[in-house]
Amino acid sequence: MVMVMALMLSLSCSSFQSLHISCYNPIPSRRLTLFQLVTATIGIPQTQSQFFGAKGSEFFQVSETNVASVKDQNLFNWVQNDNRRFLHVVYHVGDLDKTIKFYTECLGMKLLRKRDIPEEKYSNAFLGYGPEDSNFTAELTYSYGVDHYDIGTGFGHFGVVVKDVAKTVDLIKMKRGKITKEPGSVKGSSNTIIALAEDPDGYEFELLERGPTPEPLCQVMLQVGDLDRAIAFYEKALGMHLLHKRDNPEYKYTAATMGYGPEDKNTVLKLKYNYGVKNYDKGNGYVQIAIGTNDVYKTAEAIKLCGGKVIREPGPLPGINTKITVCLDPDGWKWAFVDNVDFLKELE
Repeated sequence: MVMVMALMLSLSCSSFQSLHISCYNPIPSRRLTLFQLVTATIGIPQTQSQFFGAKGSEFFQVSETNVASVKDQNLFNWVQNDNRRFLHVVYHVGDLDKTIKFYTECLGMKLLRKRDIPEEKYSNAFLGYGPEDSNFTAELTYSYGVDHYDIGTGFGHFGVVVKDVAKTVDLIKMKRGKITKEPGSVKGSSNTIIALAEDPDGYEFELLERGPTPEPLCQVMLQVGDLDRAIAFYEKALGMHLLHKRDNPEYKYTAATMGYGPEDKNTVLKLKYNYGVKNYDKGNGYVQIAIGTNDVYKTAEAIKLCGGKVIREPGPLPGINTKITVCLDPDGWKWAFVDNVDFLKELE
């Protein structure tokens, strides 16, 4: 009996790391197979032996849970250290040339590339303030024959840094653009001047008066039904950092800013929770934000572990072989992750 106990303890300890049972794989592991083989060989019933009774089963369950926890933590550590940045935001427009004209003439963006895909009946254009390999861009998509989209109530706005808000507003008015908020101080701050404008499709742009920045297309704002839940998901599953959070009880909302680097140098995500509002209509205009990653497969695994929904399993896109994965956050906002190396190849 002593020899049996020694044999089983040796087996369980030496096999602990390499032969553990995955909680996500229903196929028996090698360790379990060896356990069954040994108990059968020496004549000990697997479910009723005195040595491997209830406490023995609990030992294996706890051990396997610990190994899974270590593996999961290693994955989340990888997420935090992954090379991530916002690549582009995708949304639909009803008149591609008209929107390009507004962005270039009124907002000072550059047309980086434009392509037509007649076999799939759509065209798209990429605009921004710098090259795609280093700057955040807007990917505008026009579907043949569709001239109007419903933006919904969940999308908030895009943020653009300008040198002089008042002059930008005057320019937009001269080009017959729509200003929805005249230049003025931000509520609660006398130092930041902003204004709000709408593009030809009704997407709102917040114009922020700031000093020079390497990323003028500085933010995307989305509204969520549970701010703390959203923050936790973006931190753990997507690897973002909470830059700041502010409650505004007088206006009945709380806002959080998240991203992959300092707000003055990087594009950030603004999340807004309006008191008592749990659900929003997302419409059919806004599509998603794309994020670069070194490994779409690990990215998808981490998202699943955090309760996110992967709606496109990781793998290469047909035709161009760029590896991507697509997920939904707890509020239903869509996020695409693109392999960093493959993305740069697309730009060659």
